[in-house]
Amino acid sequence: MAEQKATNVHWHEGDITREHREKLLGQKGATLWFTGLSGSGKSTVAVELEGMLHERGVACYRLDGDNVRMGINKNLGFSAEDRAENIRRIGEVAKLFVDSGQIALSSFVSPYKADRDAVRALHDEAGMDFIEVFVDCSLEAAEARDPKGLYKKARAGEIKNFTGIDDPYEAPEAPELHLHSDQQSLEEEVNLILDLLRERGIVTK
Repeated sequence: MAEQKATNVHWHEGDITREHREKLLGQKGATLWFTGLSGSGKSTVAVELEGMLHERGVACYRLDGDNVRMGINKNLGFSAEDRAENIRRIGEVAKLFVDSGQIALSSFVSPYKADRDAVRALHDEAGMDFIEVFVDCSLEAAEARDPKGLYKKARAGEIKNFTGIDDPYEAPEAPELHLHSDQQSLEEEVNLILDLLRERGIVTK
């Protein structure tokens, strides 16, 4: 966990709570955390789900790994330490979206179990829903897709610390939802997620 460097700071409570915001929106806030190898289909599923939720009038926001690294986390690399800080920061951002009553769709390789567990704990402590979605895909299938050409570069030694090649991926042991993107259609994956959101009372549409 990152060290608290700021001193003499205090949390300032407002009069409007998460419950007020959720009542206004007519939904519950939650974080859906999509994790899996590069090329597994995390972003593809999140984009499709975002569209489906938007059509149903559900307020949500998609947080994508590459997009975040071009902004708030552009000073971070891919060492274990930087990966941990990358996930810590986005966990805090996702929590803010949940506090606003929205559904955060977070798509990150997030290869280390400890980092994902830390984000889960952050939500649990605040009484927020955290749904881990393991977008499972064989390395062979992900590498065959290679939409960004990253596996090819990693195999050639042009990219170091690449998950699945010279850096490990620690698969979730008990995710709330386990998808198989190399076996299921995109429609099947999204419907499974929507079913889970309805079961948990996060959406009703």
